[in-house]
Amino acid sequence: MPSALWTDPELVGGPRHARAGIAHVHLGAAALTADVEIDVGHGRDSYTRLQDCRIAGAPSPCCDSAILPSCNRRYDRRVIPAIVLAAGKSTRMGHPKAALSLGEGDTFLSRIVRTFHAARIDEVIVVVGHAADAIRASLAGTGVIARFVDNPGYEAGQLSSFVTGLDAADRPDVPAALVTLVDVPLVTAATVQVVVAHYLRTGALLVRPTRGNQHGHPVLIDRSLFDEFRRADPSSGAKPIVRAHASAAGDIPIDDDGAFLDIDTVADYQRVMGTMK
Repeated sequence: MPSALWTDPELVGGPRHARAGIAHVHLGAAALTADVEIDVGHGRDSYTRLQDCRIAGAPSPCCDSAILPSCNRRYDRRVIPAIVLAAGKSTRMGHPKAALSLGEGDTFLSRIVRTFHAARIDEVIVVVGHAADAIRASLAGTGVIARFVDNPGYEAGQLSSFVTGLDAADRPDVPAALVTLVDVPLVTAATVQVVVAHYLRTGALLVRPTRGNQHGHPVLIDRSLFDEFRRADPSSGAKPIVRAHASAAGDIPIDDDGAFLDIDTVADYQRVMGTMK
């Protein structure tokens, strides 16, 4: 596999082959998708009840009415926002990756935003820096909506964009945030749903898709870790925190090629587009 398709193993692993479509979810993970199909409740109050259930020892994310009668088995997943990092210069691609076409009217960015919406993640925050106006314009007319946030210090590195996104997303009713790179546009909605369901089920502080020794996107980060990322050394980035909090409980086997495919160079892009024809 060409080395250009590999990035840091804490976040993204190399693909077997690129393909859009339905995720092939590992059987051990597929059972968790039922946890996603629950009624919608209301913000912080539902999250508090969820935490109470965990403390009481009830199955999560649904609450046992015998333990906590006031809990109506509802949780509003919309309080978990998604952050898309799209502020870099895309020097190896030579063009803003967020604005690159994926065919059928989609760009990298619109595909990612559309995927989160399909997974019922209503708030998608896109952090922009280099070529911000062009990236905003690329989303116009695609039929999807996202909230753009500027990172004027994007040249300081990816961590600065992540913190910018966290600051934009953070509020009392946000229990966690999803984060992904604009370089990884082919992850499926099924994978996003499984990641969220796994978090609700286990309470792991950091949840990420895995396949063997590969680690993919999106990554879900509990709010208790937000300040660690804010305090992190910019020269080290997010890797030490991800490594410190990655766990067997939070790693979830997923067989979705798109979750592990980082499109970083012109050759990567041409290869992916060739497989999609």
